[in-house]
Amino acid sequence: MNLKEHVEELKRDLLNKNGPQISAMGNFPFAILQYHPEDEYLMRQLVADLVNDLRHEGWAAKNISLFNLLIKRLKAIDEEEDILDDVFGDESLVDTFIEDEKRLYQKQGLDRSLKYLHEKLADEIEGHDGIAADIITEINEIIDQNTTKKTVVFLSRAGALFPFHKTSGLLKYLDGKTFNIPVILLYPGTRQGTTSLSFMGEYEADSDYRPRIYGS
Repeated sequence: MNLKEHVEELKRDLLNKNGPQISAMGNFPFAILQYHPEDEYLMRQLVADLVNDLRHEGWAAKNISLFNLLIKRLKAIDEEEDILDDVFGDESLVDTFIEDEKRLYQKQGLDRSLKYLHEKLADEIEGHDGIAADIITEINEIIDQNTTKKTVVFLSRAGALFPFHKTSGLLKYLDGKTFNIPVILLYPGTRQGTTSLSFMGEYEADSDYRPRIYGS
């Protein structure tokens, strides 16, 4: 199956007459739509079309960009670190991270520069109080704004979290906090076997995924 066919399969399971059938596990309404990173723009278009189709069917379909949540987090870091202006001058703390990462890349290579960024930013992004908390906030807003029970959330632009956050942990932090709304993680990476995924095709394949995986 190609990516478009996997999206159609997901659509059929969401619109099942007996209710969404995206998971074989009760009270765990999560699924993963896996795609190769080079298909990022195709995935965005296919999901945009899917969201429109679901809305025509009376669904409240929301696409939450993890990239946008990351940018908000980075801006918050700068706001909280205004006291450091005397040290960094007009350059923001995030700009300093970027410049340091560039220098490390030039001197010591990609692995060292990515490790540096992970060390600096992972605490702000991972865990219960990181990006997961921001997603839960957005889901609460969706519930407050919509009266329909037919609601689905797509988590897109996950590649922006590389290398700060392993997505295998993200859904764990959401478990039990999404009011049983179907949540679909759009996963850029490669699939190995039935349940193993490699985030961005860079990490060692991780089999620690409970949701159903759509993809190949």
